[in-house]
Amino acid sequence: MLHAIVKAAESNSILVPSLPDLVWGTIAFVVVLIVVWKLVLPNVTKALDARAEAGRIRDQAREDAKKIRAELVEQAQADAARIVANAQTQIEAERSSALTSLRTEVGSLALGLASTVIGESLTDDKRSAAIVDRFLADLETADAAAADARPSGARR
Repeated sequence: MLHAIVKAAESNSILVPSLPDLVWGTIAFVVVLIVVWKLVLPNVTKALDARAEAGRIRDQAREDAKKIRAELVEQAQADAARIVANAQTQIEAERSSALTSLRTEVGSLALGLASTVIGESLTDDKRSAAIVDRFLADLETADAAAADARPSGARR
């Protein structure tokens, strides 16, 4: 086969180069291959590794962001629940205070009305307290009876 290549090289064929060109071309190819193998390939490998590492870092950052977002949502929900509970407690305290104030006001009005109707002064604390309590109990009973008499969909 080598004899055929040498014979073809001597005949100046277009497809087969001459022997010196073939040798120098092979030597140049091997030198370029070694340079690429030793210098270029490690740099390309490092660049690909850096991209892979960057991808892992991005994925980790996304996971961390999801965790942080979930923690923030959970904290916001807990804060909202705490605020609602505090508001309900405050509303109940104000309602109780208003009810106490209203009872006192109604009691004094009832005493004044009873004093006017009876024509006597109701200065005795025990007697006036009993009258006020009886009046409020009657008022609550009447209110409850009126609420039961109303249709379920009706409001005041």
